[in-house]
Amino acid sequence: MSNKESLRARIYSTIDVAGSQTRLGRAYDYLMIVAIIVSLLPLCFKQDFTIFFITDTIVTVLFIADYLVRWCTADLALRKGWKSFLLYPFTPMAIIDLLSILPFFLPMNQGFKALRLLRMVRALRAIRFIRESRSWRVVTSVLRREKSLLLSVGAMAVAYILICALIIFNVEPDSFDTFFDAIYWACVSLTTVGYGDIYPITTIGRVVTMLSSLVGVALIALPAGIITGGYIEEMRRETQAE
Repeated sequence: MSNKESLRARIYSTIDVAGSQTRLGRAYDYLMIVAIIVSLLPLCFKQDFTIFFITDTIVTVLFIADYLVRWCTADLALRKGWKSFLLYPFTPMAIIDLLSILPFFLPMNQGFKALRLLRMVRALRAIRFIRESRSWRVVTSVLRREKSLLLSVGAMAVAYILICALIIFNVEPDSFDTFFDAIYWACVSLTTVGYGDIYPITTIGRVVTMLSSLVGVALIALPAGIITGGYIEEMRRETQAE
């Protein structure tokens, strides 16, 4: 292996998942996490300050460098030879990386400013070392094992929301202008949040609301119970295996 190829391999091992096992790889991960957090700070303010332009310039340069380095080592990641360099810009994470860079070069209106939120997706890759931890493995294992049950509960919740929305929309025509308002009310009732911006005023509408809230408490509690039970079972299995 030539010195050039050896250097590329070392760079790739630093920015790749395997790099999370090395001190340099972890330092790179922490650097990217800090950069992402700093880049999102302007979204917490309505005013534009000079310091934000300076930090955003630095962060954007870092993101561009990261994008180019990943592109230069695409063959090591995709393992498709020279075709990897052509395919990499069209991979999902590469597109997200590019979209997270573009806001710096676009006008700072609300539409383009919202593109900065895509930088949070970059954090999923930046914190890759968490995926190597035992806790992460246990949680993902539980979600995979209980996937069908959780999907069934989710389908029940969606069906319940639509049914309740349909009922309340017809018994309370004066309180709900559109069916979407009824769906919004059903979601709020299901989670027992109760914002109070939309509410029934008739007796039958209030009865529907009470029943919806009671059933909603039980339905919302199901996923938590399933995940908790699966987590305990997974920990018990790991303990027995050890």
